Amino acid sequence: MSEKTKYIFITGGVVSSLGKGIAGSSIGLLLQRRGLSVCHVKFDPYLNVDPGTMNPFQHGEVYVLDDGSETDLDLGHYERFTGVPMTQDNNVTTGQIYNTIITRERRGDYLGATVQVIPHVTEEIKNRLRKLERVDDSPDVIIAEIGGTVGDIESLPFLEAIRQMGQEEGPNNTMFIHVTLVPYIDSAGEFKTKPTQHSVRELREIGIQANMLLCRSAQPITEGLRQKISLFCSVPTRSVIAAEDVSTIYDVPVKFHQQEVDDIICEHFGWELPQPQLGDWAAMVEKINDPKKSIKIGICGKYVMLKDAYKSIIESFVHAGVANDAEVKLIWVSSEDIKQHGPEKFLYDIDGLLIPGGFGERGVEGKIEAIRYVRENKIPFFGICLGMQCAVIEYARNICNLSEAHSYEFYRELKHPVIHLMADQEGVTELGGTMRLGAYPCELTSGSKSEVAYGKAKVSERHRHRYEVNNAYRDMLTEHGLILSGLSPDGRLVEIIEIGEHPWFVGVQFHPELKSRPTNPHPLFRDFVGASVAYHEKRTIELEPEASKRD
Repeated sequence: MSEKTKYIFITGGVVSSLGKGIAGSSIGLLLQRRGLSVCHVKFDPYLNVDPGTMNPFQHGEVYVLDDGSETDLDLGHYERFTGVPMTQDNNVTTGQIYNTIITRERRGDYLGATVQVIPHVTEEIKNRLRKLERVDDSPDVIIAEIGGTVGDIESLPFLEAIRQMGQEEGPNNTMFIHVTLVPYIDSAGEFKTKPTQHSVRELREIGIQANMLLCRSAQPITEGLRQKISLFCSVPTRSVIAAEDVSTIYDVPVKFHQQEVDDIICEHFGWELPQPQLGDWAAMVEKINDPKKSIKIGICGKYVMLKDAYKSIIESFVHAGVANDAEVKLIWVSSEDIKQHGPEKFLYDIDGLLIPGGFGERGVEGKIEAIRYVRENKIPFFGICLGMQCAVIEYARNICNLSEAHSYEFYRELKHPVIHLMADQEGVTELGGTMRLGAYPCELTSGSKSEVAYGKAKVSERHRHRYEVNNAYRDMLTEHGLILSGLSPDGRLVEIIEIGEHPWFVGVQFHPELKSRPTNPHPLFRDFVGASVAYHEKRTIELEPEASKRD
């Protein structure tokens, strides 16, 4: 379509974590399947320039893009649902806005004017939005999610900016969708609409009237309740959408379509478009809900109490499960528990083990012990970033007999630093945005498990790290059987390691989870889950005679 770009603004009320990112991604998918080009942007109201140095307990996963930007985890949802690659322009923080404005002020760009939230901050926010509209391939619709909840002081400049956008662009070019909570009170035995009413009222006080409400609830809400919300919030009943909990986030677009969310949006903007083609998506959801097999994958890390720290990994296992028609049950194991009690207690009945990325020395020895256990017991293993580095340390210690092998990241005085700082990281003192970030090419060894999985000899994957396999130990590692199956094109950096005689033992320096998609799972996750299914079936057959003897 060649007409003017439209804007959909998604806000949240009552409480955080209602799923604005999932809602926006689902709407993006539906509009995309109707033939529109879609662009997403997330506005985060914190003062950090990006989430790169933030604790996962506060922010969850840091999602890295091809261009090296460290962004909010919602950008992962945008990419997974729509398949549209994001850039640094798709995640804007208050820190970025203020950094830009203060730099301009120091440079004298404002010619002595008093720099204020209005108009300077709000204008910069609008400029960031319109920058997305001015790209060469201008999108048909930009879906902008405002982080936080209505009423937060931090979000006010963004809400004021989108209010101004609504006025400047006109009601035919803008739409406001508000995600709110309709709680069910067990003691009263009924839903309560007051939180939604108050949240919508706060929006009105800012000057924004919601065109659609997405009502989050643990149970389905009735038609009568939708009519009540419609009456008190001045939103047509048809546009009061029931957004109850679902078994998988990938069912949300289907549920939205059943309630004509995309039809309402198209009518609002005056679009006459064909119905979305959702056959493949619905089939994928059906496989998630009704798998033929079931396996257990252990995830050993130090943030296992906070699942959002591993959001992309969790979703990658869902995608790989669909490809193998299997339910992947994730068993979360603290690496510190393994260090204290040993791996046998926690890993004896898993069908595969994944060690994810991370930073810091805490829990590393537990991860190394877990890797030793699965290597010796021929249990499928997948190591990502630090997980791959731990696998190299374990191999150096127990196969190459370098008992003092470790990583230079954790100890400076080392006899055998098999993992060492990258050459271009020497002398780097600032933490934010200074790692090896973004997409880099990797060349694969012919016949390796990785090359078989990808089905090609050269790939591109996203990175986020400072440390690499120490080239001084490469010959020793390979002489003792470790396969360096993926290297940078110049051969200087080890990207993938494997153990040949093991059923499936692969470690990668990059983050493959960032490129997995629901209808196109990442090849390494797909084959790792496939190997775990084979291990489970083999183990089941081997255990059957023992069970018969006991009977």
